[in-house]
Amino acid sequence: MTDRALPPLEPETAKDPAQEGAVPFRMSTLLNRSDFLAASRAKRFPAGGFLLQARRRRDGEADADLTRVGYTCSKKIGNAVARNRAKRRLREIARLVMPGRARAGWDYVLVGRPGVTGDKDFAALTRDLEIALRKIHEPRK
Repeated sequence: MTDRALPPLEPETAKDPAQEGAVPFRMSTLLNRSDFLAASRAKRFPAGGFLLQARRRRDGEADADLTRVGYTCSKKIGNAVARNRAKRRLREIARLVMPGRARAGWDYVLVGRPGVTGDKDFAALTRDLEIALRKIHEPRK
């Protein structure tokens, strides 16, 4: 299966950690069911290879300079081997893309899709996350 050609994204300018008051990017994993449920009621963007759910945390919920990411794949994905492969791919694209595009103080959940997350071209999956993060943080018109 070939994916259609996509135009290149302009890289976002990352803040230089040497700047005054800059905080280095910190990412942790969501573990509590309540955090996953809260994210499921917030913003959503159906990317090609997965569904991205995102929410801005309220003050005092967790460190304000921390980005939290969760990964989930239901049994619709397949057996345990297929689900684990899909989650490994989601974790890797998050590790590659989140530092440049995710925002501190937000929770993100990447939900795997049956027949797509485990099989889609990795570069296209990475691009899907870049686009999804840009769309989630776009101001409303």
